Amino acid sequence: MEPQEVEVTAQSLSERLNWLRAGVLGANDGIVSTAGLVFGVGGATSDPVAVLVAGLAGMVAGALSMAGGEYVSVSSQRDIEKNAAVLHAKQLDEHPESFRQEVVEGYLESGLSQELAEKAVAELDEEGLHKQALREIGIDADALVSPWIAARASLLSFIAGAAIPLIALVASPLSIRLVITSIAVLVALVLTGWISARLSGVGVVRPILRNAVVGSAAMGLTYLVGSAIGTMI
Repeated sequence: MEPQEVEVTAQSLSERLNWLRAGVLGANDGIVSTAGLVFGVGGATSDPVAVLVAGLAGMVAGALSMAGGEYVSVSSQRDIEKNAAVLHAKQLDEHPESFRQEVVEGYLESGLSQELAEKAVAELDEEGLHKQALREIGIDADALVSPWIAARASLLSFIAGAAIPLIALVASPLSIRLVITSIAVLVALVLTGWISARLSGVGVVRPILRNAVVGSAAMGLTYLVGSAIGTMI
């Protein structure tokens, strides 16, 4: 499948990547880690209460861990970007011509002629020059990532993802609960892979297969470990 055409601006792309990365990763982690946990415990014991308690504990701990980790990670990224912006502003005040030449070179690398690049830079005011210089190193001053958005997206998406194996587990008859949970998890992983691909504007086959394979491996391996531990104790 050919990649889809997606209208992108610097700010919309930054915002999309911010919540998309946190949301999709959070949902996938919620699905896979909780499914792996309940399968591992389910392999060790047939007590449905023990499996459910382990799943709920894993959901709460995982959601808080994901949200906290995402907040710290994105905050660190934001601090680096802000520090780079401040440093660039200081250097711009001290060496404006050097900055103008850097931006000219950036335009030349983009395919503009020398004359057009110099004309474009000459029309930039100090703020515009500063923003363009930051873009040359991959930072958009108007679209800095938000740690709160990323943390909230991770928290809610992890809970939503973790709820799928838990609901399937609770709602299924004891004799086939792991089978029903496996099917529910695989369907959920296919859906998150499809959503990720559609929002990113890429083909859907690879993300779906990647999600399904990773999720199946996690469930299978943890079940085997749980079964081995259950027979020993």
